[in-house]
Amino acid sequence: MEIGIMSQLKRYLVEREIAGIGGMSLIELCGAARASNQAIAKLGSGIQWQHSYVAGDKTFCIYLADGEDVIQAHAEQSGIPVSRITEISQIIDPTTANN
Repeated sequence: MEIGIMSQLKRYLVEREIAGIGGMSLIELCGAARASNQAIAKLGSGIQWQHSYVAGDKTFCIYLADGEDVIQAHAEQSGIPVSRITEISQIIDPTTANN
């Protein structure tokens, strides 16, 4: 049985401080997403953006990646700076209580 590349990637929370992002229009946010997607296409299979939360002057992005170095490379390629990278060791939700 072959294990897919995605099972080898670690999950990260990537925090970005971006002044005014909470007030950006959908069109402006689409531009940022496009820059991110283009950087990921250049970097290859070692990184996947899952989704982001926009709150105030910050974004909290969930990535699957080989390591922090590829996330830093993505930030440089996309022009979207990183404030903090935290590896996610576990995910819990309401259904966790049923275990």
